[in-house]
Amino acid sequence: MISISELKTVLATPQKIVITTHHKPDGDAMGSSLGLYAYLIQKGHHVNVITPTDYPDFLHWLPNNSDVIIYTEAQEQAIRLVNEAALIFCLDFNSLSRINELGDHIRNASALKLMIDHHLEPEDFDDYRHWNINACAAAQLVYDFILNELNDGELINKDVATCLYTGIMTDSGSFRFPSATSLVYRIAADLIDLGAEHWRIHQLVYDNASENRLRFLGHCLSNKLEVIREFNTAIITVTAEELKKYNIATGDTEGIVNYALSINGIKLAAFIIERTDKVKLSLRSTGDFPANEICKKYFNGGGHRNAAGGASDKNLVDTIAEFKSILPEYKTQLFQ
Repeated sequence: MISISELKTVLATPQKIVITTHHKPDGDAMGSSLGLYAYLIQKGHHVNVITPTDYPDFLHWLPNNSDVIIYTEAQEQAIRLVNEAALIFCLDFNSLSRINELGDHIRNASALKLMIDHHLEPEDFDDYRHWNINACAAAQLVYDFILNELNDGELINKDVATCLYTGIMTDSGSFRFPSATSLVYRIAADLIDLGAEHWRIHQLVYDNASENRLRFLGHCLSNKLEVIREFNTAIITVTAEELKKYNIATGDTEGIVNYALSINGIKLAAFIIERTDKVKLSLRSTGDFPANEICKKYFNGGGHRNAAGGASDKNLVDTIAEFKSILPEYKTQLFQ
């Protein structure tokens, strides 16, 4: 690991820098990436944001979004930039497997690799780490990195503030998760003072759904929701055929699992969806229930205690059956 003083020395002169984040980036992934981008370009660095895959349309309004390179759409360019970079910032992920085949290129790159993240059990691929599992979002850590590690708070302009506020807002569930501490509220207030229009950001992220997405949500709640009171659990399952019927695009399924968790008395919610390659699971829980433990132990995944994800090589029916078979193991915790 290099020290912060060594990193400051490197950043004191213009460098070729790549910023990347996890596949299917969410609001925190894009907010932290573009927030860091907006900071670094002020320092004269040559910066490129490369995402492993596409991401939701409702995030395309973010400042400097037009400069983002999507690996699956421009592989040769992305690989060239990775190989030429002196520094690679890895945001909102801690294992190179989270960025698909782009991870192999970054692992083999000669650049210094810098991780800014808040997930458990980081893989040791990095040369510098700004990591805190108690942070509500990677965007919070980018804010702390700029302000307290690099002492560059005066460069948190409106673009930086807007992006970082977006990341914090989305990963804290609009400030309703336990991770939204008083410190997070103070950071949000600071970002508003620096130019983040909180009302506009909320509108662009949450009040920007397609008609297809809204009809799909209605279908999920009306026809695909199963409540298992015996285990204080609710499940929503979706087939590949249903995704096609409603013309579901990237980001359209985001947040649907939270509707199942909002049912009175429900401790654990699962959104199980049939994708082309695997069956994906998104789990949410309340209190101390370890959603991440289920994902890690049974579904090759992980995440935070109350928000985790995984995948299964089994078909949808068998994956649902496996998930239900696990519930008796956690019955005591589901009623605490």
